[in-house]
Amino acid sequence: MTRHVLGIDVGGSSIKAGLVDIDAGRLTGGLIAAPTPQPATPAAMMPVIAELAGRLPGARGTVGIAFPSVIKQGTARTAANIDRAWIGTDGAALAAGTLGRPALFLNDADAAGIAEMRWGAGRGSSGVAIMVTFGTGIGTALFADGRLFPNTELGHMELRGMDAERWASAHVRTAERLDFPAWIARVNEYLKRLHELFWPDLFILGGAVSERYAEFAPLLRSAAQLRPAHFAGQAGVIGAALAAAESDG
Repeated sequence: MTRHVLGIDVGGSSIKAGLVDIDAGRLTGGLIAAPTPQPATPAAMMPVIAELAGRLPGARGTVGIAFPSVIKQGTARTAANIDRAWIGTDGAALAAGTLGRPALFLNDADAAGIAEMRWGAGRGSSGVAIMVTFGTGIGTALFADGRLFPNTELGHMELRGMDAERWASAHVRTAERLDFPAWIARVNEYLKRLHELFWPDLFILGGAVSERYAEFAPLLRSAAQLRPAHFAGQAGVIGAALAAAESDG
């Protein structure tokens, strides 16, 4: 019997949701989305999540929620691109109470990395792989021989006297109206710093901008292998659903 699991991906600008066929490793239908409320407090965000979930009936088991924060035992510990009221909030319990069913919270980049390593660009790879998502910020997921080291948050690594995501995120590219050569020069600098620290064999580049990978790929430079994310902007939703399904056993 086909298992459909609900995955939700919370971002700084939008919240996306979709039903995932866990056995096939793909979305069933397309993504739906709603703007992230501003300010993005727990009280403001829960009705949006509930509304999206209500538009996607037919899911079974735990709901997976990818969230832009360090997550420890379901609780948010940081708040880079959401309201600081989330810090110390048990998001898993809050979402479960709102939705009336179990919920699993995990870091959004970790969710995207899980999808890519299981079913996407990292499938079958060995050694060290780093998933990098470019969006409102920069998210990272670090894997060694397929095993996740959670909550790395390497988008907040210092670069040019600031958080790296304030220099090289996709949001910065849009806000500063950078063309691809100017932006990729920053991305290359960031990847070089990551390589100096972790010596990965593979970088997987994700986020919605990865849908335009062919346009900027010739500009990329790295000592590690580079691959575009297979799932692009869907990776967080798919990975959250996979993690939720595995938590159900």
